[in-house]
Amino acid sequence: EVREPVFHNEWERRAFAITLACGFLGQWNIDEARYARECQDPINYLRNSYYENWLAGLETLLLKKGMITPEELKIGKTQKPTNKYRVPDVNKVRAILASGGPTRLRDNRKSKFQLGDQVRVYNNHPLSHTRVPRYTRGCAGRVARLHGVHVFPDENAEGNRQGRHLYSVQFKAEVLWGEKTESHSSVYVDLWEPYLKAA
Repeated sequence: EVREPVFHNEWERRAFAITLACGFLGQWNIDEARYARECQDPINYLRNSYYENWLAGLETLLLKKGMITPEELKIGKTQKPTNKYRVPDVNKVRAILASGGPTRLRDNRKSKFQLGDQVRVYNNHPLSHTRVPRYTRGCAGRVARLHGVHVFPDENAEGNRQGRHLYSVQFKAEVLWGEKTESHSSVYVDLWEPYLKAA
């Protein structure tokens, strides 16, 4: 059994740590962080390693939120120290990590789809952040589970915490991967309601 190391170099460990530490300052949410990584030039995104993309996303967020200046990023030092950000202590960080980041919202709105409904994923290609996998777009599946209303990442990436119904959709493997795929296999993908239409 071959186990891939979490970090190949010490700088990767530091990049991950500083990204988490800055996240604890509460200036952005997880979907904003994902979107910041995706906003790079596509060539850079594909050329970069995993943690290089994390670092690029962090730099984008720090600049966008006005937490650092381009000059400070260039020289690697702050020019005007500030204490306006509330930095959690070790115990608070442990509590935050233990609680996770719940996305379920209390909402009584009725779901558009029910268990067993046949649905098709919209074949959209948004320029903004989305959590719909490209390989599911245009494909038909069956609603296998209703998760309730959860934070919709496409809106959350823009700073708008909105809820939408989330479903687990079962796709036959051959629908996603072609007719030569093992016919008894299925893939379950969690998809938000705006991604789906009736098949």
